[in-house]
Amino acid sequence: MKITDTIAAISSAAGNSGIGIIRVSGDEAIEVVDKIFRPANKNKKLANVESHTVHYGHIMDGDKTLDQVLVIVMKNPHSYTGEDTVEIDCHGGMLILKKVLDLVLKNGARTAEPGEFTKRAFLNGRIDLSQAEAVMDLINSKNDFALNSSIEQLKGGVSDAIKDIRKDIIYHIAFIESALDDPEHISLDGYDEEITKMLNENINKISKLVNSFDNGRIMKEGIKTVILGKPNAGKSSLLNLMLGEDRAIVTDIEGTTRDTLEENINFNGLSLKIIDTAGIRDTEDLVERIGVNKAKEIAKEGDLIIYVVDGSRELDDNDREIIKLINDKQAIILVNKSDMDTVINIDELKKDSNRDVILFSAKNGEGMDQLEEEIRNMFYSGKVTYNDQVYITNARHKEALENALESLKQVKNSVDAGMPEDFYSIDLMDAYTDLGLIIGESVEDDLVNEIFSKFCMGK
Repeated sequence: MKITDTIAAISSAAGNSGIGIIRVSGDEAIEVVDKIFRPANKNKKLANVESHTVHYGHIMDGDKTLDQVLVIVMKNPHSYTGEDTVEIDCHGGMLILKKVLDLVLKNGARTAEPGEFTKRAFLNGRIDLSQAEAVMDLINSKNDFALNSSIEQLKGGVSDAIKDIRKDIIYHIAFIESALDDPEHISLDGYDEEITKMLNENINKISKLVNSFDNGRIMKEGIKTVILGKPNAGKSSLLNLMLGEDRAIVTDIEGTTRDTLEENINFNGLSLKIIDTAGIRDTEDLVERIGVNKAKEIAKEGDLIIYVVDGSRELDDNDREIIKLINDKQAIILVNKSDMDTVINIDELKKDSNRDVILFSAKNGEGMDQLEEEIRNMFYSGKVTYNDQVYITNARHKEALENALESLKQVKNSVDAGMPEDFYSIDLMDAYTDLGLIIGESVEDDLVNEIFSKFCMGK
């Protein structure tokens, strides 16, 4: 697809800053900026300069100077979009940026749609679809692990893995078709052993990618962390302490928290999506009971449960119900109010829960370092560590991989059942097509438009 019109947008963040960037891309990008740019060297025309050069001058609206700028010229195909691209570095006030952008639009460009620069990079073959999606993930990264994973995908980590598998598959499709068309010269004797070896290797590769999705999701979205406990155990106090602000209402009145409260926080590079819940207890209050039931449901979906126990009260049936809830979950037990006399039987709690506990005080912060260390060890030690491994972080990619995996397994079943070789080609082609959806080699326009519509303006 050849796109010839010229687009422009403010590509720097909204709000005042030292420098703001207006990006212009398309066949007439250089011509458009040439009309409004007066270089310090008045004899210079942008159309005649070398690619990837920077030029100092002024943006002019007729005889009126709008701003003192630097203009960067990047000629096709060696630009982000693969087209002629000009970036105007203005002073970063929003008023001046809008005035310069309006002038660019008045002289022949049109306003870029969200994600259209990256969409053009994809359509012009500069990046594939998985790399394009990694651009947005990179912008939205909430922690170091998500950032590194996005960079690895942008460098082609996912693309390379998918292309290697597709290369194996298309070779065997071509071999089978050739052998069936020309059996006198191409023999299929012993071929079942050869294709079985290929299938086993690539089924294993795809399975590893699919299995990386849960860890990849945690890296991208953060650890879904649910705080559970009885009323007045200190759940909301823990949330406030982790946030560093009084976000949740804390009182001595039991049942103060009746609904969930969600916040995203960063623990030294670890991203947590924390959900504070209603205190779990038997209650006749209808509204509170709804909150308690909601807390139990949310606990089932959490990646991590932080169970806050009131150390100044003995364990009761409510505690035992919570222990059952966290029985098969990743969970950390905090015994709160360690700054007071401890009444709870710690040994009994360890035995009933089959877990160690952390002595904690929401009042003075005791135990916070242990909590952070435990979360890091639980999720990032040997489980989710960043070390150049390719992680699947996109649900669309996971679905395509699962479909391809099922097709390859079907081929293996056909081989084991002694089916004719032409049966193999059908499922092999299905797997090849599904994998192509990830990198955009066989994808419908509607899906492409949907993906790029989620991008920010100017990117």
